[in-house]
Amino acid sequence: MAPMKPLRIDFVSDVACPWCAVGLASLERALQKLDGEVAVDLHFQPFELNPQMGPEGQDVTEHIAQKYGATPEQQARNRENIAQRGAAVGFQFRKEGRGRVWNTFDAHRLLAWAGEQGPQQQRDLKMALLKAYHGEARKVADHAVLAEVAASVGLDRAQAEEVLASGRYADEVREQERHFQSLGIHAVPSVIINDRHLIQGGQPPELFEQALRQVAAEPA
Repeated sequence: MAPMKPLRIDFVSDVACPWCAVGLASLERALQKLDGEVAVDLHFQPFELNPQMGPEGQDVTEHIAQKYGATPEQQARNRENIAQRGAAVGFQFRKEGRGRVWNTFDAHRLLAWAGEQGPQQQRDLKMALLKAYHGEARKVADHAVLAEVAASVGLDRAQAEEVLASGRYADEVREQERHFQSLGIHAVPSVIINDRHLIQGGQPPELFEQALRQVAAEPA
């Protein structure tokens, strides 16, 4: 029996996006169900919801009110909805919310480095950063926090610190951001399968499972 040809998945997302946490957890549930049926080559691609965010960040309630016009009451309802959706796929959001919105450019640089260490290392760092931001309200713009999160998933802390201090991968991240924006990606999460099929939003595992099965069954 010939080995399965992996499906390429580009998971375009931002650490600051709660629906990206839901979407990734849902995708992973689907991949667990498809284990042995479908092989996947997963890549995490950068997208910044707030590229102009300063180093001091911004209170999340104030930020969402300014950006989307949502009242504190509407935001509370949205948080509860997202928390329920996260819990359904095993992602635990912090009850009080994120607290502040932070710049995520350095987190994306670190993820680019982790991707060179291996796909599992990048996946582990991505999930750990989402948990640090949305589950623990940590300042993911802080280099010490980023290095600590990297070390927590087995990546070399000294190398992570060197990457962060040096500014490495900045050009690569910006190039990838421009590339996916040029393809029309302006909302996240955006999940691109084999450069042709697009799934957007924090969809349930069943949708990802069905889509991956259908794409895998397509003739080469």
